[in-house]
Amino acid sequence: MQIRPDSSERVVAIDVARGLAIIGMFVAHAVPRGSDAELLVDGRSSILFATLAGVSLGILTGSQRALPRGQRSERVIGILVRALFLFLLGVLLSSLHSGVAVILHFYALMFLLLIPMLFLPRWLLGLIGVIFLVGTPLLGAAQGEVDAGAPPISSFVDYFFLNGAYPVLIWMPFLIAGLIIARSNLARPKTQVALVGVGASATIAGYGAAIVVPGISADAHSGSIAEVIGSGGFAVLLIGALLWLTAVERGALARTRRGIFWPIAATGSMALTVYTVQIIALAVIAGGTEIDYPGWPLLVGMLLLTFLGAGLWRQFLGKGPLERLLALLTRARRKNELS
Repeated sequence: MQIRPDSSERVVAIDVARGLAIIGMFVAHAVPRGSDAELLVDGRSSILFATLAGVSLGILTGSQRALPRGQRSERVIGILVRALFLFLLGVLLSSLHSGVAVILHFYALMFLLLIPMLFLPRWLLGLIGVIFLVGTPLLGAAQGEVDAGAPPISSFVDYFFLNGAYPVLIWMPFLIAGLIIARSNLARPKTQVALVGVGASATIAGYGAAIVVPGISADAHSGSIAEVIGSGGFAVLLIGALLWLTAVERGALARTRRGIFWPIAATGSMALTVYTVQIIALAVIAGGTEIDYPGWPLLVGMLLLTFLGAGLWRQFLGKGPLERLLALLTRARRKNELS
């Protein structure tokens, strides 16, 4: 069977992690709630998704060694094209009234903010991440509802950067953490173990503080420092564990795990397409009326169709449809520059 040209360039663990993030979103969107109790996937799936965005941009710009000067501009312009595409797609999907808080246009702005940091050393990235972590609550981020009556520019900043569904300033530490991970040599066992250790410690610190310290919350989408540390740590822990479990050093066991994870990895390899189809499907089911999804049958159906469709597409056609379109747009921009 023919192997697609890009298949050997992908990191299986990252595709699996991205697939798990998408599955988590399915669960969060489709599973009926009898109370206000949180599910494990609430908030954490989108945070994992954002952390993996930082990893992907890090891989795109050189993996463990940032691209040297002279080779950076092409990748940066490609990221700008991606950001514009994601922003427009996010606005479009938000207009469908699916009942889901679409992340893509927030995601695009995070890409733009990360561009000046792409080639910085890890210690400086860490320092900037801490500044975002500590500083953004002082700006009032995630402390209240968006003021829809504010002037257009003020309202835009408030909605996208401070108090929207995914406040960009609060979420930047996740992308920065992902970029640091990509610059740390994903294939090295010491890196994988370190990610598990650091991630576990941060998870315990964030959620532990919320349990033992009065007045501290780590609830999903609260935007608190405890949630950022706890949920961000969980994302780092999961990425490190998947890297270790699927590493070639694990031998036959790793090959078996990669086979078991294949449908999830295929889903993760075309996460943008799957996410978009999910939003459209939920919008069609909602029919523009009050959301009343059929719960578990919907979730099971979405998962089966996703695993089957993504698996077959990945096996025989390679990149997903939207991923292929995005690659074409990037190449078209490159050809225009050279002509």
